[in-house]
Amino acid sequence: MQHTELEALLHDMSLKEKIGQLFQISGQLLAEDSAAMGPMQDMGVAREDISLAGTVLGVYGAEKIKKIQKEYMEHHPHHIPLIFMLDVINGYRTVYPIPLAQGASFRPELSGACAKMAAREAAAAGLHVTFSPMTDLVRDARWGRVMESTGEDVWLNGRFAEAMTRGYQGDDLAGDETLAACVKHFAGYGAPDGGRDYNTVQLTERTFREYYLPAYQAAVDAGAALVMTSFNTVNDIPATVNKTLMRDILRGEMGFDGVLISDFG
Repeated sequence: MQHTELEALLHDMSLKEKIGQLFQISGQLLAEDSAAMGPMQDMGVAREDISLAGTVLGVYGAEKIKKIQKEYMEHHPHHIPLIFMLDVINGYRTVYPIPLAQGASFRPELSGACAKMAAREAAAAGLHVTFSPMTDLVRDARWGRVMESTGEDVWLNGRFAEAMTRGYQGDDLAGDETLAACVKHFAGYGAPDGGRDYNTVQLTERTFREYYLPAYQAAVDAGAALVMTSFNTVNDIPATVNKTLMRDILRGEMGFDGVLISDFG
């Protein structure tokens, strides 16, 4: 689609339809007999809101993705296709060692090769985005997501972030065998107080910049298409609404100009 066509499409869309494109839903909500529960119910999510969503999380398998996409395209007023996203962490159909084990190999090029094959398999099923690599520096074994990181070394984390990002995305995201990489979780998610998931994060400016930012920067420099914000607060300010983090540092200093997405939930 040409830029002029995109502008015309946006002009024809209502404000509600534009907002709907920013809404991500669970694939379970697209089942005919599904009902919004929990936070979705609390927010008053209606069937109409679901039908206008722009992205879907957690649908696995080509048959399901194809069915959902077909039905959605038939009913969406502007026939805008859904973007399918999934946590393709250490493989899709073929399963590779967890990221922590990959980090222990000290072979970023192998991790990049694994990411490339995972992208090839996932893209064949109809997926567009993977929520990987997780580049959070981990130095507290009590934290329950240590295994999703490539470890405790700042420099090595950065090399794996680069390799995985390039492995997923290849040379051209328009290719049939690539996935858009979403680096996560920005920022400092791997340093929760007491090792408790989603807990507050307290870091000095020097520690934050010297130890925690470099791996995110490496992924951004490698061309990561998306960055996911973290659930936690950083020095008492929620990361997702932290202007200093998102605009001044990520956009301004680090040069990220891609899609910024909040964590799910």
